[in-house]
Amino acid sequence: MKILIYDPALCCSTGLCGPEPDPVQIAVNETIMKLGKQGVDVVRFNLSKQLQDFVANKEVAALLHENGKKILPVTIIYGKVFKTGAYASYEELCAALGLAPLKDKIKILKQE
Repeated sequence: MKILIYDPALCCSTGLCGPEPDPVQIAVNETIMKLGKQGVDVVRFNLSKQLQDFVANKEVAALLHENGKKILPVTIIYGKVFKTGAYASYEELCAALGLAPLKDKIKILKQE
């Protein structure tokens, strides 16, 4: 199972850098870690660092062309757009993948 997330421009690959990381990015990274524990491969693309990947995906490129950056993030599951304009929650992704959500909390370490 694979999920692709096309992020808006972030300062680093996880969005967890700087003195006060964005709580949304902390939740996203916790979700990715939980899904990883369940065998799901999550690949993120950062608009500021991986523009060629946005262009290479015709559907993402079309969404950006039609809607601008406000459409980001774009989450793709099974090759189809699952959610745009906001990150999907862990529970939403589990439901889409047919997985039972894990109950444990995962500690996220801040990147320097």
